[in-house]
Amino acid sequence: MRTLCASTLIGEFFVIGFAGLVAMKTSGLSTGTVWTVSGIAMGLCVLLCGLLSRPGAVQIGWALQIGLVLSGFVVPTMFFLGAVFAALWWASVHFGRKVDEAKARFAASSAVSPDTA
Repeated sequence: MRTLCASTLIGEFFVIGFAGLVAMKTSGLSTGTVWTVSGIAMGLCVLLCGLLSRPGAVQIGWALQIGLVLSGFVVPTMFFLGAVFAALWWASVHFGRKVDEAKARFAASSAVSPDTA
């Protein structure tokens, strides 16, 4: 799950940075405000990449997805991109857990027990 979720978060990192550039030029917000919010969100993406194995990291990732969708009020294209990344986050979590379970089953079945060795 970590690999899939981290890949999604890194993609979001770049999208948030580009959305910040667009927001800086098209919104009525100050440059400092745009880059403070964008910088915090980008930093959270990178931080979550390292914390994905910790409890609560997936939930924080969901909060980030909601924030990404809500950023559409500043940059309207982000409604669409936020929904795309929320779907990618769901797929990363859902299928990542299935892959982790399959790996665990494979490792358990291929392990040689001391009785048969």
